[in-house]
Amino acid sequence: MALVGFLGLGTMGAAMAGRLLESGQPVRVWNRTASAADALEDAGAERAGTAYEAIATGLFFSMLANDAAAEATFTAEALAAAPAGSLHVCHSTLSLAATDRLVEMHRRAGVDYVAAPVLGRANVAASGTLNIVAAGAPAAVERARPYLDILGKRTWVVGAEPSTANLVKIGVNYNLIHALQALAESVTLVEQGGVDGETFVEILTDAAFAGSAYTGYGALIARKAYSPPGFTVALGLKDLALTEQAAAAYGVTLPTASVLRQIFETALADPALADLDWSAIAEVTRGLVQPG
Repeated sequence: MALVGFLGLGTMGAAMAGRLLESGQPVRVWNRTASAADALEDAGAERAGTAYEAIATGLFFSMLANDAAAEATFTAEALAAAPAGSLHVCHSTLSLAATDRLVEMHRRAGVDYVAAPVLGRANVAASGTLNIVAAGAPAAVERARPYLDILGKRTWVVGAEPSTANLVKIGVNYNLIHALQALAESVTLVEQGGVDGETFVEILTDAAFAGSAYTGYGALIARKAYSPPGFTVALGLKDLALTEQAAAAYGVTLPTASVLRQIFETALADPALADLDWSAIAEVTRGLVQPG
């Protein structure tokens, strides 16, 4: 199997790169904080000293935190390291505008670009059961598919324009944010009436809301089990901002977005919550309970 590159070794990126390694795929890994590659190197990955070295594999994957990190990494100078016929599969959740800029940057460098944001937490990535939303030129998507099949249980191809995949991921995350807040409000309500939060979540998810968002995040909220974070409050606010930007681009009014932003900003301003899992926004609602 040909060597591939993987750039961005945060919680999700490390799990995904590890999954490729476990499948027998040789991987050259890179991260801005070099120590993040230590465990993967111990597991058999080749360490890249620079992003250029990972890009030079000609088939490289990325999972970077945000627009700024992606655009700082995939510059014209960096992409010049890519050999002819290269492909970049970007798993990051990015804004539509940043995705379009990156697509143009890659086009100028002669590098194919597939956007393939993922649905699932790090444990799901490690087991290779992610859902993946992909968009890009059909031939490029098909070239990426064997690797996507290692990383996920299903790949949903939603179009030829890479930004379409990010639009779908943004829409999914907006629903997740609402689910977190709905759980926060209903759990807080029944707790104030003397009902155990975990019992309530069990009732809620046995029939009416059996999906992984409610069963997984419901348990975290009921137990206040927000650490270690699978996805931080800051990243949640980032994804909410991406939703607001996409809505503005399409002329869509989102009536609850401003309320959700206020909740995330309140959580992020609280040192006790800021570094926790994004489901910790529930503590903002718990904090609104009136005494007496």
